[in-house]
Amino acid sequence: MLITQGPQFNGKVSKRLHVMAKPIGAACNIDCTYCYYLSKQDLLEYKKGCSPRMDEDTLETYIRQYIEGQNTAEIIFSWQGGEPTMLGLDYFRKIVELQKKYKPEGIIISNDLQTNGTLLNDEWCVFLAANNFLVGLSIDGPEMLHNAYRTNRAGRGTFKQVMMAVELLHKHQVKFATLTCVNNLTSKNPLDVYRFLRDVVKSPQMQFIPIVEQKTFRTTAPQKWKSQEQLRQGDKKLNPWHKNSVVEPWCVSADAWGDFLIAVFDEWIKQDIGKVFVQYFEASVETWMGRKNPLCTLGEICGKGLAMEPNGDVYTCDHYVYPDYQVGNIHHKNIDEMAYSESQKTFGFAKSRTLTSQCQQCEYQFACYGECPKNRFIRTKEGEPGLNYLCAGWKKFFSHADKSLAYVLRASGYPVAHGKYSDEVIRQQGQRFPQFPTCF
Repeated sequence: MLITQGPQFNGKVSKRLHVMAKPIGAACNIDCTYCYYLSKQDLLEYKKGCSPRMDEDTLETYIRQYIEGQNTAEIIFSWQGGEPTMLGLDYFRKIVELQKKYKPEGIIISNDLQTNGTLLNDEWCVFLAANNFLVGLSIDGPEMLHNAYRTNRAGRGTFKQVMMAVELLHKHQVKFATLTCVNNLTSKNPLDVYRFLRDVVKSPQMQFIPIVEQKTFRTTAPQKWKSQEQLRQGDKKLNPWHKNSVVEPWCVSADAWGDFLIAVFDEWIKQDIGKVFVQYFEASVETWMGRKNPLCTLGEICGKGLAMEPNGDVYTCDHYVYPDYQVGNIHHKNIDEMAYSESQKTFGFAKSRTLTSQCQQCEYQFACYGECPKNRFIRTKEGEPGLNYLCAGWKKFFSHADKSLAYVLRASGYPVAHGKYSDEVIRQQGQRFPQFPTCF
């Protein structure tokens, strides 16, 4: 009998890594108010050697290293920015050409591209469809909500251009997902946003991203803030609308985040489960079933997704692109060495090993493990630092969804491993599963 210590591929231990490559860095053709990456142009001193365009030598080095550093049936490249389509279509033709050059026999190479959509045209979409790209399209909802923050350099809304991109993606049958930022405005209009994405955009996959940034985020890296300056959970200055708030005014509050998820979840589970893919909800179904959460922000460990700038500098994470968290450069060190380095492992395991006592005692720890560490800048009510800003919102959502998730799983013949209505809890209580949840 062959005894192995982990998943195998081609007779060797399976090896995967993921990098968010930013071949144009933070350069962008629009000027979103809440963008966390535009400021990297100043922070990383582009004018002092970090070109806003990855040159061909660096590009080839990256593609070769990324492929050689993995042992898996499918290798996924992620292209982000800034706005990567500013590089032009020929640049991406070169990417595909280089991938074919280094692709091992029998391996699938896949690509995803995050874009604001404003530069897409028929030629782009023909290429994307022909090469099986998955496009992540940034769109925040109906016109008024989208245009509030997603404006061009002249301050005009970009909604009409993005909707033209939606039409093109459907026309050419390009695989795409929508990425919607939940901010202080969209959070107050959850059903307007969800129904627009479902009925007008006809989004095949929906990703909702909570917008959370401290006012110091442009210069201060996560976990480098002073612990004594962290406010306690419930402090009014944690509200974005407070005149002395520690977060930007366009952020979503913790409670509003929970309310947004609940409103969308209730509509989804009543009408759309199995028909509309909402990333957070699908991930929760898996988690309640006892599987590992597929999302790094909610999983037990992180550190699996690095970020790379145009000059080959590699950082611990897309939200940790600060000098404090640079792990190397692909011209001096192989990317798999950086991905599996001790420093990166320490970073990844710290997500669950540095949980506050409040998190450790929470009945929903399994569902988020304290969420993304970059948001852990407040104190518990008892004064312990390192609590997630969104904690109250996440707990509100998990508490609300618990019963429904358990019912759906049990009705579908799947185990319920977690939550207040898990198989174990029901067994211990000697009860039948509660009646049909009221949210249906």
